[in-house]
Amino acid sequence: MSYGMNAIQARAQMLTQNAAIPKIDAKAEDKELRKQTDAFESVIIKMLMDNAMKDEKNLFSSQKDPGDKIYKSMYRDELSKASAGSFGFSQMLYDYLSRDKS
Repeated sequence: MSYGMNAIQARAQMLTQNAAIPKIDAKAEDKELRKQTDAFESVIIKMLMDNAMKDEKNLFSSQKDPGDKIYKSMYRDELSKASAGSFGFSQMLYDYLSRDKS
């Protein structure tokens, strides 16, 4: 059973990390470019949070739920999406990409 859960957890982590990498089109309109750079910043924040919280214990409950790691990953994903655009990575990337259009 341990092997099955590890395989499921590894697969879920791989899907959330690889599928979420956004594509940025430098020739997109300003509004769309802002959305793309915010999505990119969200991925950076999620990676930082995943790394910082990989050893944390019992954030939501003291029980060992089968989907505990998945719930925590989903929580960090939503947290990173909510805070995207406020750390400065998005603004720097947006400024860099939009100056080439002028």
